[in-house]
Amino acid sequence: MDTSTHPYRSVLYIPGSKERALDKARTLPTDAIIFDLEDAVAPDAKASARTTLAAALREGGFGKRAKIVRINALTTEWGLEDVRVLRDAGADAILLPKVNTRSDVDNLADLLSPTMPIWTMMETPVSVFNARDIAAHGRVTGLVTGTNDLTKDLNCRYRVDRLPLMTALQMIVMAARAARIVAIDGVYNRFRDGDGLKAECEQGRDLGFDGKTLIHPAQIEVTNTAFAPTQSEVELAGRQIAAYEQSMASGQGVAVVDGQIVENLHVVAAKRILAKAEAIAQMAAE
Repeated sequence: MDTSTHPYRSVLYIPGSKERALDKARTLPTDAIIFDLEDAVAPDAKASARTTLAAALREGGFGKRAKIVRINALTTEWGLEDVRVLRDAGADAILLPKVNTRSDVDNLADLLSPTMPIWTMMETPVSVFNARDIAAHGRVTGLVTGTNDLTKDLNCRYRVDRLPLMTALQMIVMAARAARIVAIDGVYNRFRDGDGLKAECEQGRDLGFDGKTLIHPAQIEVTNTAFAPTQSEVELAGRQIAAYEQSMASGQGVAVVDGQIVENLHVVAAKRILAKAEAIAQMAAE
């Protein structure tokens, strides 16, 4: 799957152990699914969850949704077997938790085919400090922020504005942008609080995240809307491109739209907006 064009507005966690949840995921309007074998599965259910998830992935039916499998850490008693059972089951990427350094990614890469992309959880202070190096790894195509674990490890207080996490959030986004890979924001725990979710989504979008991880299907619609270009943004992007191309053709060198100068950098951003809008439209047409 091409992460440069596929939208990742909503990335829903689904327990790999629950057949009904796996079946329902085939119909949900989420851009991506994280099939979780780690936190969402109790220790005594991890073996059966592998089998259940592998069968569901091989059965297919998930359409254009990106299929990402979060295994258990390789340092646990379950991680290696997770890889053995799931690496060829049809996932689009393997998500590795508890990543601290580039060598953690190397350890997983050695167990996978050379073409299998790796996503990493950014959920420890060490991982944030090493974000640039982790993101630059040739096999890594996505960073997922683990805000709950970061909050715990930082011993910081929860705040609506997420000020204590701001340095970590920005470092993760910058690392992803430097490597030209996907950056996904952390979960919003109050899944019945639509207004709070909307505000946090808008903050994440303003910071530069591509989308947000979700813990409940009820969060999908708000998140998809927040991380999608608005109609006015799409229209402005089209006008900026047209004005710039006209100015270049006439030899003027300067374009003006709504009283603002349009340079090549604005055109690059405008084309990115239109490409995202097109990708979202293709997802909706499934």
